[in-house]
Amino acid sequence: MNNVKLSDIKVLIDEESIQKRIKEIANELNTIYKEEEVCVICVLKGAVMFATDLVRNLTMPLTMEFIRLSSYGSSTVSSGKVNAVEIKLPDLNNKNVIIIEDIVDTGLTAKFLLDFIAANFHTKSTKFVTLLDKKISRKTDIEPDYYCFDIDDKFVVGYGLDYNDLFRNLRFIGYADKSLLG
Repeated sequence: MNNVKLSDIKVLIDEESIQKRIKEIANELNTIYKEEEVCVICVLKGAVMFATDLVRNLTMPLTMEFIRLSSYGSSTVSSGKVNAVEIKLPDLNNKNVIIIEDIVDTGLTAKFLLDFIAANFHTKSTKFVTLLDKKISRKTDIEPDYYCFDIDDKFVVGYGLDYNDLFRNLRFIGYADKSLLG
């Protein structure tokens, strides 16, 4: 995809649709938690745009934590192995936790993170929210509590999602024809 130009990327989900769906999920979370404090965990780097827009629409008191996990490397498919690049978290015992991820495809990263939290903390509640749910690629029984969009088997970029750290800055979620991905 290093040879892919911006003009090769087709819009899959436009900015307006993304923002509308984020507000719907935020309203649901606001209803659940009301004035209860939550700890939001953003999985870097891909979820940063989504997490930023989501927390701006949350009304409860919250803290934010950031962790880095990787399962893609420089490939367009999951390696099947989750690499915990940085996963330092405060004490989450008896806390409401909202995990924000960019995409759940194989489910391996989500399973790794949920298992890690369950093994190390006794949270009051844990909700898993993802921007994209790619059920067609699922290799685990993990399902997000909330997702913005269900997508088919496309390699997507934009709105935080990347390939070799490129295209994160797009305001929409797009894809390129697989023939261009090399």
